[in-house]
Amino acid sequence: MKPCIAVLRFPNSNEREQEEFAMQCTKLEEFYGDLVEFLEPTLVGEAIPEGAKAVVFPQLIGEAFSQEAALSKITLPVLVITSQFGTVEMWDWEIVTFLRDMGLTVFSPYNVELARCIFRAIVCKEEMHRGVRFLMFQDSPGEGMQANIFKRFYWWEDACTKRMEETFGLNIVYRSYSELSKRAQAIDDDTARAASADWNIPMEDLPEADYLRAVKVYLAVKETIVEVGPVEGVGANCLNESFLSDTTPCLAWNMLYERDKILWACEGDTLTLISKYIFYSILQKPMMMTNIYPFLVGMAALKHEKIDHFPDIPNSDNHALGVHCGYFGLAPQSFCTSWTLRPRVLEIVGENAIMVDCRMAEGPITLAKLHSDMKKLTLIECEIADYVQYPGSDCRNGALLHYKKDNGHAVMDALSSHHAILIQGDQIPTLTQTARVFGFDVQTL
Repeated sequence: MKPCIAVLRFPNSNEREQEEFAMQCTKLEEFYGDLVEFLEPTLVGEAIPEGAKAVVFPQLIGEAFSQEAALSKITLPVLVITSQFGTVEMWDWEIVTFLRDMGLTVFSPYNVELARCIFRAIVCKEEMHRGVRFLMFQDSPGEGMQANIFKRFYWWEDACTKRMEETFGLNIVYRSYSELSKRAQAIDDDTARAASADWNIPMEDLPEADYLRAVKVYLAVKETIVEVGPVEGVGANCLNESFLSDTTPCLAWNMLYERDKILWACEGDTLTLISKYIFYSILQKPMMMTNIYPFLVGMAALKHEKIDHFPDIPNSDNHALGVHCGYFGLAPQSFCTSWTLRPRVLEIVGENAIMVDCRMAEGPITLAKLHSDMKKLTLIECEIADYVQYPGSDCRNGALLHYKKDNGHAVMDALSSHHAILIQGDQIPTLTQTARVFGFDVQTL
């Protein structure tokens, strides 16, 4: 079901204004009817239809200035889309300001894509409250490999799950990672070969047996989804509990996105998954998760990646490496300029495990993350400046990230996690606007 949007019109309009209003309602349907359901028009001052998630003004007229009492009672988000081109008319900025000065949450999109992103944010919020589900595979998170590191992460706490579910209305379904692995191992090789015959997966130095192990994880996850019902995101505690599996789920997450548009998160990180779900629902742009290693961290970062120096570049304080599991991180093939499946790098996973060596396009990106209080976003203007290689290390091919505002010290003070989501392009203006749909505070760097 598409969210319902109340369509408001002003009383005391003349015949010409009424004709323009009708034409503009038709334009709303043409531009945005695939995303939301526009209800029959309601007069300003009348009760807004029950169930509406926002209101839209297809037309603003001078009558608005005499309707302050009625307008001030609107509590839903307000969209002003008054031009034949699906955007705000520039003549309406006076009335838009008048509405905002009353305390209304008003959106005045100046291009169609921004308006579509605002509507998609409304859709995302509504779908989560209707019970979007994520599927997470884990057993005893934090207690396994590198417990001294993993036990520090909030996303495994019951309080985090409860806060996430209560804030957004979604549901996180947990299943055993050990049982998933047993299910995968029970699948025969011929079944895995047949299932992956048309996958077109680039590989290097990867034995077929190791590839088939990864295919079987995908099949086992698909079987689990059939049992639990539709899900919008999936993940596993793949590093901390790596001893429960003879491979890694990287290929499975790739194929789940490419075939079913199911999103993924590494290391059982539900906070990353909800962040990614919100951002992708709104933007529908390439994005992925990686670890951020700011140059300012120094040896604490270098030692973890088993490298002895950061790239020797000017202005180094305003840079970071993006590295996860030996390479840049996991992104679907369709998001990348290059993508190859390789043997594992990290010693924490089994010797038959696999990992993706991929690159996204160099150029502008946005680092984005939802804070653990579920109330705040941090957005960092950034770029992928280059890719760097350290043979024999845990950074075989990492991204060289540059903070565009050269504010490395401010970034250090603002990071809420070592896991960051990289989104292709400068998405800060759009995310700053759409954050108001959710009531998020935004910190921009």
